[in-house]
Amino acid sequence: MKKVLSLSLLTVFSLAFTPRTSKGPQWYVAHYENVLGTSMELKVAAPSPEASQETEKTVLKEINRLSKILSGYDAQSEFSRWFRTNNLAVPISAELYEILNLFDQWRLRTNGALDASAEALTQVWKRAAKEQRLPIPSELAVAVETIKQPHWRLDPATHTAVHLDQVLLVLNSFAKSYIIQHAVIAARKAAGATSIVLNIGGDIVVDGKATEPIDISDPKADAENDPALDHIVIANAAIATSGNYRRGELIAGHWYSHIVDPRTGQPADRVLSATVVAPSATDAGALATAFNVLGITECTALARQYPGVEYLILTRDGQRIQSPGWKALQANAAERTTPGIANAAESTTPVASNVAANKNPTANTTKAAPFELVVNFEINLQKEGSVKRPYIAIWVEDQDHAPVRTITVWHGSERYLPELRSWYLKYRSLYTADPNFGTSITSATRSAGKYSVKWDGKDDKGNEVKPGKYVIKIEVSREHGTYQLMRQELDWNDQPQTLTLPANIEISAASLDYRKKPNGN
Repeated sequence: MKKVLSLSLLTVFSLAFTPRTSKGPQWYVAHYENVLGTSMELKVAAPSPEASQETEKTVLKEINRLSKILSGYDAQSEFSRWFRTNNLAVPISAELYEILNLFDQWRLRTNGALDASAEALTQVWKRAAKEQRLPIPSELAVAVETIKQPHWRLDPATHTAVHLDQVLLVLNSFAKSYIIQHAVIAARKAAGATSIVLNIGGDIVVDGKATEPIDISDPKADAENDPALDHIVIANAAIATSGNYRRGELIAGHWYSHIVDPRTGQPADRVLSATVVAPSATDAGALATAFNVLGITECTALARQYPGVEYLILTRDGQRIQSPGWKALQANAAERTTPGIANAAESTTPVASNVAANKNPTANTTKAAPFELVVNFEINLQKEGSVKRPYIAIWVEDQDHAPVRTITVWHGSERYLPELRSWYLKYRSLYTADPNFGTSITSATRSAGKYSVKWDGKDDKGNEVKPGKYVIKIEVSREHGTYQLMRQELDWNDQPQTLTLPANIEISAASLDYRKKPNGN
């Protein structure tokens, strides 16, 4: 059970409005959506708000710069323009040259398990999925044969690249990790931050004096607030997770992984999730992807070639395979009590908002039905470019409007809690600070803006709620901007149901899935 720190109402207002006077670095946190097609969390330890804002600007600028070089989705990126050439020695940027060279190296290291041209097979499976059939062997054989061919030739003397054919190429295997690493490097050079933690879609770089607690997402769980598969702490390192549990193709009721073995043409389905910690972000990203394709013996042999690499692999048949040094990372997490910067005078990492007690603390011994509620919602994103994530609170009230359970609260620092004014009105006197909220989460890449959170049918004290009517509220607020409050009545009984909520300017889609728990009777 997580340790919580109870705060009185006076303490909450003190946190929200008392000026910071410490001279040490403080943590500043920003959340964005639609960064490289996914979500981004940036934590910065800096001596002032101005320094943190400069770091944030530098990170976004470098991500945008590198995306214009490496993106396969932008028709005007350098990579896309080079791809449209054929048998020409084209001078290319240092970044594109480095990525292509790294793919050449990893193709050899993994005996072909990691290959930028695997997209040719992915497209075969996507076409078959649209027709709800499996690819025929000849389709796969042709794609595998084309993948085996060289697709470019690099000349280190002239720093040129010759594109040799028109086989589809995608640099996703570790391009995101590469961009994260370089964005952090650029920010440290330019802005004077003492520590940076950058998480884009579950790939994370921890840089500087920070020691960062990390939760590894459980591939069998479908909600943001489900228990983690594992907890570790890392410092001056990168971590990446790859798995088939968020993307793939559904054909005739069977789920097929989006990760395909380039050597056979078959989806890689033996591994549910592979998490790798490494000194280099590109190594972490490449190994995490390769570990989904290679056999376990191959994985362990490959990892031994890289000093400082640790890993956790969860197989489809339930095996948990971890490197010898993984226990040390777990031990650090077990000793951890608060997230933040080493030797900082003060930390302003935002904290979760829970409750220490209920206003009507009557214990409930009634055994509730084995049901749970999943709240699905999608943040409205602009068509192009990144956007800051709004503050969001999701909670439950009874039919008398008394607070029952806070499911989740996403906000900036504590001073912005009043921006969620409806939730804050109900919960400000019950507020507690959870030091584990600062934990970063590594997972397979998610789609931008799409989230699910779960209510287990218990109140804030951990008691099962009685059957009856409850109101689910979703509050969304932007600092000095828009405000939205969604309400939906729900019958908590023994009848599963799905409810769709009207969209608004901030939430483009939302639904409530009231269902039996997976292991319920």
